[in-house]
Amino acid sequence: MSTLGGLDWVVIALYFVTVFGVAAWATISERREQTSSADYFLAGRNVGWFVIGASLFASNIGSEHLVGLAGTGAASGVAVGQFEILASLILLVLGWVFVPFYLRSGVFTMPEFLERRYSPAARWYLAVISIVGYVLTKISVTIAAGGIVFESLMGIDFWTGALVVVVATGIYTVLGGLRAVLYTDLLQMFVLVGGAVAVTFIGLGELGGWGVMVEEAGPGFMSVWKPLSDPDFPWTGILFGAPILGVWYWCTDQFIVQRVLSAADEDNARRGTIFGGLLKLLPLFIFVVPGVVAHALASRGEISLDSPDQALPVLIGALLPLGIRGLVVAGLLAALMSSLSSVFNSCSTLFTRDIYLKLRPDASEARQVRVGQTATAVLVGLGLLWIPMMQFISGQLYQYLQSVQAYISPPIAAVFLVGILWRRANAAGAIAALATGFVFGTLRLVAELTKETQTGFPLAYAEINFLHFAALLFLVCSGVLVGVSLLTRAPDADKLEGLTFATTAPSGDGPPSRWRTRDRWASVLLVVLVGLVWCYFSPWVQAR
Repeated sequence: MSTLGGLDWVVIALYFVTVFGVAAWATISERREQTSSADYFLAGRNVGWFVIGASLFASNIGSEHLVGLAGTGAASGVAVGQFEILASLILLVLGWVFVPFYLRSGVFTMPEFLERRYSPAARWYLAVISIVGYVLTKISVTIAAGGIVFESLMGIDFWTGALVVVVATGIYTVLGGLRAVLYTDLLQMFVLVGGAVAVTFIGLGELGGWGVMVEEAGPGFMSVWKPLSDPDFPWTGILFGAPILGVWYWCTDQFIVQRVLSAADEDNARRGTIFGGLLKLLPLFIFVVPGVVAHALASRGEISLDSPDQALPVLIGALLPLGIRGLVVAGLLAALMSSLSSVFNSCSTLFTRDIYLKLRPDASEARQVRVGQTATAVLVGLGLLWIPMMQFISGQLYQYLQSVQAYISPPIAAVFLVGILWRRANAAGAIAALATGFVFGTLRLVAELTKETQTGFPLAYAEINFLHFAALLFLVCSGVLVGVSLLTRAPDADKLEGLTFATTAPSGDGPPSRWRTRDRWASVLLVVLVGLVWCYFSPWVQAR
């Protein structure tokens, strides 16, 4: 790695100053307008579509995301970009299918929606699973990525860098709530995209252009469609399994959905998801393609990669001039800070609304805000305490801890999706489906951890492709939900008002119909763009 120059440090310093300036403005604005918990946790429910879309994108993209996408691109090609492409379509599902029910119900959290649709037990399950998952995976991974960025790119000790990231992000998240998170996300989206675009164009220029990259990488490397035998991204898994994980993450996870819950109205929420979907077409080109560029340059011998995950750091150090290098490092910092602030805020919202408020239902609005701020501060403390422990966790176990969310997500997606589409689904069916998914997901995790000692069915169970496993588990949990619901008493019709398609009256609220017509055309355009990307990066086109 080349060291950063004076101009790079100036750019990074300007980034931090600007972020804290935006956070301070948002915090002051929050203090002026804050009259209820909705102001702190949902930014007053008056956020516009552009901010929502930018925050959906920035919150999703973390530093580990950037490094991982480029690394997988360098190792196996552009197929990993399928998850980003599919996200564009899943965001349309969020905007057109889920958003109307979420906003009309007036909920603060996803577990709260499950309680209204099913029962308090379903709320407790999702709240606890989400909080534990955030603390053990999202927070720890983001802290680790922050330390690595500081150490490998800025020459600052890992622990010092991790400490700086946690404390700096925690300060403005505690003080400003979701409003500070949203508006810093908006800024960080521009920095993140700008830095990634710089790496992509400079890397392609060094290689000789897009055509040279395609020729040297080969058609297999440039195809997003892999054969059924592919161990990582078989086309069947992409078509049937990846959408299940996508529905869970983009449509039911508090970490993401909290952004649309803050919308001024249904139309701003939907338009924000469309804008976010358009932004999600970018990662294939500006995060994955640099990995392919690194692979091609390494094949020529112009750079050296000890491992695929070094693709992005090596490109930054070897190709970027002073100033631009600082911009890219600022982009990496933007990615990790936006992800960390979002998980802090979402986790504190879950704790306050779904645990504290259930135990203290008479808590005042001001008390709820203070509890939310305290919960965020505690999460910052847990993050700091977790830093020394990370060295004792093996890379393999760390990967398995991450994957456990993929195994518990199909039942969550099932109870949300089936619950909205089918009014007969009841609380007994939902709990049975969640329990079934938890058991099968836990067995899968245990089977993976002990795979080297297994034979027969346990080994085969552990070796099912995770996307195929997600699709199968979704079908099983949906079947359990439907079967148990039919065998038990139907839910009370009056309690389902506005929570399912069959019990929701058409809404006449919102802007003039021409705006919704534009949203429809924008959605059609997004679907067409996804189709064009799929066609271009198909094996048939690339083989020509």
